[in-house]
Amino acid sequence: MSKIIIASGPVIIEDGKVLLNKHGDTAFWKFCGGRVENFEESLIDAARRETKEEIGVDLEILDQNPYIMYTTKKTEEGTIDVILVHFLAKRVGEIKLGPDIREYAWLDIDALPDNDLGPNIKPALKYFGLVN
Repeated sequence: MSKIIIASGPVIIEDGKVLLNKHGDTAFWKFCGGRVENFEESLIDAARRETKEEIGVDLEILDQNPYIMYTTKKTEEGTIDVILVHFLAKRVGEIKLGPDIREYAWLDIDALPDNDLGPNIKPALKYFGLVN
């Protein structure tokens, strides 16, 4: 297993609500997106590919300067370094969930839950000037 994961995805806001989903081996709300699989593709292309796979939409990138966060993930094999890269984007098309998505929701950015929210959600929203 790789000791470093780079994941890329969009921050999509509509009418004061942020698009989040639950997928993978965790139970908390996340931005869509996922692992950079091919280091020949750009981070924006990785975000586009992962978004298409997860929710079936294309992206219009609104800000090419991403929010970047470092965290770690504990696994049975040990600790993995995780770098999360998020671009402010607009969805193009209707949402069609991929097979790995358990649930999705548009959550009010001013009333986000505290207990089951990814650690990158509020800092990314703050970085893009969407919350205080």
